[in-house]
Amino acid sequence: MQSSAMSDKQLALESIQRLPENTSLDVIAERLEFLAGIRKGLDQIERGETVSHEEVKRQLATWLTK
Repeated sequence: MQSSAMSDKQLALESIQRLPENTSLDVIAERLEFLAGIRKGLDQIERGETVSHEEVKRQLATWLTK
């Protein structure tokens, strides 16, 4: 994670604060899970753990022909 990036706690708190007052815990949990997924993906990109578009197309083609 970059030092200038918002901490996970800061990101969670800001996201929760933007939700309406009557937001359920289920919706809050879903929001936090969504943010965690995004953060995980960005961290994977930063580490170079990506798959090219061409590779995804090749994999998808094999899945569709099975």
